[in-house]
Amino acid sequence: MKITIKAFARFREIFGPEKTEEIAEGSTLAALLDSITAGNQTARTALFEDNGLLRGYVILMKNKKRVNREEIAEIILTDGDEIALYPPVAGG
Repeated sequence: MKITIKAFARFREIFGPEKTEEIAEGSTLAALLDSITAGNQTARTALFEDNGLLRGYVILMKNKKRVNREEIAEIILTDGDEIALYPPVAGG
């Protein structure tokens, strides 16, 4: 199945603005994140701590709804889903 990944701000430089990833039926959001960072240490470091946990500042959205980072291992993706990756945002 195909999942669209959109990256914003600093993550756009690492992942590109948009790409489609082919993953197995029944894959979780955690599996997708592992897949898109596999073999790319810069991408892996941008999303994950050394212990493998998703960094606290990473904002994930699935089909335009915010995802709770503690649930990424349970969220099952379906064909056509869109995942957005947002880095930390600062401003005033």
